[in-house]
Amino acid sequence: MKKKISLLGLVLILVLGFTGCSRSTMEYDQTELEQYANFIVQNFSGLPDEQLDSFSEISELELDLTLLNAGVPISGEDFLTMIDAWQAGEEECGAFIGIGEYTAETTNDGVTLSAEAEYEDRNATIEFAFDDEMNMESITVSADYTTGEILQKAGLNTILGMGTVFVVLIFLSFVIWLLKFIPVLETRFRKSGDAEDTAQTPDEEPERLQPAAEEINPSEDEELAAVIAAAIAAAEGTSTDGFVVRSIRRRKSNKW
Repeated sequence: MKKKISLLGLVLILVLGFTGCSRSTMEYDQTELEQYANFIVQNFSGLPDEQLDSFSEISELELDLTLLNAGVPISGEDFLTMIDAWQAGEEECGAFIGIGEYTAETTNDGVTLSAEAEYEDRNATIEFAFDDEMNMESITVSADYTTGEILQKAGLNTILGMGTVFVVLIFLSFVIWLLKFIPVLETRFRKSGDAEDTAQTPDEEPERLQPAAEEINPSEDEELAAVIAAAIAAAEGTSTDGFVVRSIRRRKSNKW
């Protein structure tokens, strides 16, 4: 067990040693990186927003060739992202005025070049990120806020968040309060539906109770038809040849 722990500690020491060596042996030219950063700052600050937005209308291949000819180690996609970050920084801090001295810092991914910048409304810190091959990847504009402004923003965010929660809770309480009326409405609708089904006019019920007139086909009872035909002929004083009994219907009164 002690051998395993010792072996694990040795591996960790070697890993940390290689990491420290990679940081210390990373070579870069800070002057060259500053030239790339100044190129971006000068072009972004010197061009209006309309021209900066026009870069997004260029094809990615054409933009890559343009940046390659300009001697700036940056891809077209990263260049468009940096434009958005620059415009967002100006919206937050105001118009760009100037930039101070750069400070380089080595990271695991490459080099970060930072400097204090002066804007019209408030100062900010601009950081340029380079990868291990010294290609420019991104730009970050971080506005400098005072302690009072930070506390004010935190308070506003807290009030906004709590206000939203309370509004939602009040709305849910109102919805729950309305649920008690659902059984009452359901009962009313059910009663009104039953009343409509049972309601009817006075003439409908007698007609429904009256039996349908019974119709007798004379072909089914020829003797009855002959007797009735003879009775009609005797009553009319004629013979049975003058008419034909086609159907016999019983009257409702049953008096004959």
